[in-house]
Amino acid sequence: MENVKDKVVLITGATSGIGEATARCLAANGAKVVLSGRREDRLLQLAKELQDQAIYLKSDVTKVEDMLALVKLAKEKWGKIDVLFANAGIMPAGKMAEGDHKGWMNMIDINIKGVLNAMYAVIPEFYAQNSGHVIVTSSRAGTTLVPGNAIYCGTKHFVKVMLQSFNSETNQDGKQIRTTTIYPGAIKTELLNTVAENEHKKAVEGFYEQFGLEPEVIANAVLYAISQPDGVDVSDLVIRPTFEG
Repeated sequence: MENVKDKVVLITGATSGIGEATARCLAANGAKVVLSGRREDRLLQLAKELQDQAIYLKSDVTKVEDMLALVKLAKEKWGKIDVLFANAGIMPAGKMAEGDHKGWMNMIDINIKGVLNAMYAVIPEFYAQNSGHVIVTSSRAGTTLVPGNAIYCGTKHFVKVMLQSFNSETNQDGKQIRTTTIYPGAIKTELLNTVAENEHKKAVEGFYEQFGLEPEVIANAVLYAISQPDGVDVSDLVIRPTFEG
């Protein structure tokens, strides 16, 4: 696809779901993908399948040194970095009154700090080359309030407003850097695996099983955003099942 071929795209959370589907989709359209995740066996398998279109590094978004190492790897292999797809995230849902402090902190570490660590690694490169594209996976929870999932909702609101503010900064600085926030609805991924077992989870799983979309629909949205002409910025994409109950 035009404007995708030979672009170098760093993807966090690439070992399953949206990240894996996006890596396959972009590679099929000529992009070079840099795969990030904590499960090396899955990274290795995916990189083998994508052959010369992919490289990988076992890495953790909560560690800024890992994100810097990914950018270094991309530059050593392909000489540049064009796009960051900050996609890694978790959702250990529950009411705040349940007091799952560890779950709260884990969400903040991955859903917020993980995005910031990846952006910290790429922003100097994007500013130096006066081009680049930051794509972040938020959630439909980043557009509304979600009883029983307040912390997750908060983390997804954070990335929405943060990326909008960053876009304003790049405009003020005269930099040609694009930003896209994607708000998936019910997508069949491993995200629900991070939710504690309870009646609410069973109900959500039933809905996802019946109406959830395959992760390829988000991969196609990422492809669409990247493929636009350099002067076109697709800022927000909400993607959800047609029927949501």
